[in-house]
Amino acid sequence: MSKLYIIPTPIGNLEDITFRAVRILGEVDFILAEDTRNTKKLLDHYQIRNRIESHHKFNEHQKTDSLVQRLAENDETAALVSDSGSPGISDPGFLLVSTCLSKGVEVETLPGATAFIPALVNSGLPCDRFVFEGFLPHKKGRKKRLELLAEETRTVILYESPYRLLKTLQQLAEYFGPSRRTSVSRELTKIYEEHVRGTLAELISHFEKQKIKGEIVIVVEGKRRR
Repeated sequence: MSKLYIIPTPIGNLEDITFRAVRILGEVDFILAEDTRNTKKLLDHYQIRNRIESHHKFNEHQKTDSLVQRLAENDETAALVSDSGSPGISDPGFLLVSTCLSKGVEVETLPGATAFIPALVNSGLPCDRFVFEGFLPHKKGRKKRLELLAEETRTVILYESPYRLLKTLQQLAEYFGPSRRTSVSRELTKIYEEHVRGTLAELISHFEKQKIKGEIVIVVEGKRRR
């Protein structure tokens, strides 16, 4: 029976993958990867020998229909992986999943590594209710999004690149206020993992003096109810 597996992959430490994920990666007919080079490193680590095909944001619109047709007609199975974390979460995946479901191809999603959950829990900020925003718009719609999030009472989670971190923190301070409690997590699960907590003003002062590297998760306290 045709099926698409959505498989989270480690965000840094290669040990952060489930036994079931390793087994399925070896059993499916082929693997769809955001970057075949990165995925090959993971497969080599676990001695998995399987076919890899590219599937990323630049080709997914051209390939999705033919991929789903191939799965349906040949009763094949495929695994979709991104460079790290769970496909579909700030990564390609949504289009393929929705097309599979509309065409009657079964989809099974495995649990596994993701960046924002450990960053949220480690932040010390309320994690019972939160909103995940992913990456903010770079230009169009950014101001409006910041204005809306400034009124959000739930904890806010953002992804950011090291090159834009300082600018984003400065804009958050402008819209949220410099005293809003915030946590920045960097290089999660890797050797130089770092968590910096404080007010937005304190984090701006800290990162102005640092050379910033690695993938970033920003966790911001929600607006306090009066």
